[in-house]
Amino acid sequence: MSVHSEVRKVTTHRLSEMKLRGEKISMLTAYDYSMAQLVDEAGIDVILVGDSASNVMAGHETTLPITLNEMIFLGSSVVRAVNRALVVVDLPFGTYQGNSREALNSAIRIMKETAADAVKLEGGEEVIESVKRILSAGIPVMGHLGLMPQSIHKFGTYTVRAKQEAEAEKLINDAKLLEEAGCFAIVLEKIPASLGEQVANELKIPVIGIGAGGGVDGQVLVIHDMLGITQQFSPRFLRRYHNLAAEIKGAVGNYINDVKSQDFPSDKEQY
Repeated sequence: MSVHSEVRKVTTHRLSEMKLRGEKISMLTAYDYSMAQLVDEAGIDVILVGDSASNVMAGHETTLPITLNEMIFLGSSVVRAVNRALVVVDLPFGTYQGNSREALNSAIRIMKETAADAVKLEGGEEVIESVKRILSAGIPVMGHLGLMPQSIHKFGTYTVRAKQEAEAEKLINDAKLLEEAGCFAIVLEKIPASLGEQVANELKIPVIGIGAGGGVDGQVLVIHDMLGITQQFSPRFLRRYHNLAAEIKGAVGNYINDVKSQDFPSDKEQY
């Protein structure tokens, strides 16, 4: 019996079932084959190939510079490693806003060239035509509201969103628009916990939070942040489960010392 036949693949339908029975959804980012394999084998429900790769993989200050071709390269690398998790790939900035035909073409390229399970995009009413057009091709779409990193220059800050009543009302309306259009789930980023819980209660589709409190249907973090590889980013919502930065530096330091002192390679480590 192969590994593939033993593992029950996570689907958009299974996420809906999890919400119905009150089982929280676990989601993490991954951007390469080796990491995705580990995350999948650990039992994660959803892997997001996030445009956060622009920050943690490429060193850009924002998510804006990453291209569709780069997202496809990362997405296909992740998909090759995964047996169980649902794999979602971000549509990068400039590939769907304002032109629903381009949005559809971008989503089709991701699905065909990565073999991912779904795409994710940011925004509500402003991008609803693009959302509908992508969905009309049978491509599952995950929404993203609240703090939207692709709109950073519009907001000018990474502060908590939707604290004011007007913005909170718009977020609720946008969430309902996305659900009505046919999105299978929504990510809510950096909003008050009470608002996150309200949206999760009012929607039938799963709501996954990153800094949106514990009342939503699941949680997502960037893997480099959660493992403590990145050190300069410490928002309140981030829990570091490891300090890999220190471990990696320590291991590299030991290797350097062993090379310099000619301890490595030993007799057993050569031919």
